[in-house]
Amino acid sequence: MAKPRVLVFIDWYAPGYKAGGPVRSLVNLVDHLRAGIDFHIVTRNTDYTESTPYAGVAPDEWTTLPGGEKVWYASDGGTTRKAWKRILKETDCEAIYINGLYSWWFNILPLWLSRGMAVRRVVAVRGMLAAGAMRHGALKKLLFLSFARMMDLYKGVRFQATNEEEARDIRLHILKHAEVLVVPNLPRKVGAVVQPITKEVGRVKLVSIARIAVEKNTLLAIASLRHVRGQVQFNLYGPVYDEAYWAKCQAAISALPPNVEVKHAGTLPPDEVPKVLADHHALFMPSAGENFGHTMLEALSAGRPLLISDRTPWRKLKEDHAGWDLPLEHMEAFTEAVERLCTMDQGEYDRWSLGASVRGARYLADPGPVEASKELFTP
Repeated sequence: MAKPRVLVFIDWYAPGYKAGGPVRSLVNLVDHLRAGIDFHIVTRNTDYTESTPYAGVAPDEWTTLPGGEKVWYASDGGTTRKAWKRILKETDCEAIYINGLYSWWFNILPLWLSRGMAVRRVVAVRGMLAAGAMRHGALKKLLFLSFARMMDLYKGVRFQATNEEEARDIRLHILKHAEVLVVPNLPRKVGAVVQPITKEVGRVKLVSIARIAVEKNTLLAIASLRHVRGQVQFNLYGPVYDEAYWAKCQAAISALPPNVEVKHAGTLPPDEVPKVLADHHALFMPSAGENFGHTMLEALSAGRPLLISDRTPWRKLKEDHAGWDLPLEHMEAFTEAVERLCTMDQGEYDRWSLGASVRGARYLADPGPVEASKELFTP
């Protein structure tokens, strides 16, 4: 029997990775569900913040990737209303899966053109309605959402929320009586392996694997290190999203004491993440909001405690000896947590490493998210 076909629209997809979580979320979903679903994915032929097309990828035609999914890598010239109408007409899909809210070509136009089609339409909001995300460009976003309601853009749409808070955000900002399924994001299919790491008293290596951007609170992380007494090495991996914001980060770095070293180490392909995590003691990412946090799960699974904000699904970490989820209003709490990591000896650090790996393993062992993901595309 032929597998049901799902037509996906997303701004960036593999081999791209610089857009972070949304790409990782879709790659993982396809990995878990491809045995039962035929995925056709429409995306750009460039990575996030890049203008050079992917090498060896033919644009504006279907390309079959090694995993079996078919991807339409649209060039700038091939990203047109006519092309989208043809793809929607010819793909013969049972469901359309929109990833995001505000992109004209990959969110709004596919929804508008698919009105009246006898297909299930699913929108994953990908954290775009979280309080932290809504603070940036709030007026423009609220005006768009108001206009979308007036135009019935989301009439008959099923929404994917990754947690109950995101479900409330959907009903608050989009439709009060929207059909929302709470479907957590899926992890990388191959789990991480816990690698031991030496921990000296008075020293700690921290890492951030995320965009250098205001919503990721890179500046707060740097500033919180100013009064740490131990020896700290903090490595930042990720593209610079905002040059003006990065300039502020650089100024904060220059004001740090000699015992603290902060370095931007460039961007990091997904297959190198486990190796980098294994070389650090903890993941330090006080994000203003995450609807999931793939890197956070990978860090836990690798036995690396988290030092994050209280605005992600990864809560009550300290109770499990898996890290700290702290309020952003109290920067000194982040300073104290770094101090605590610095003062740990090998035995104490190993107990926290074990707590992190147990917390990660508990999530990975839950079959619920995979089954819920399948239900997204059913009538």
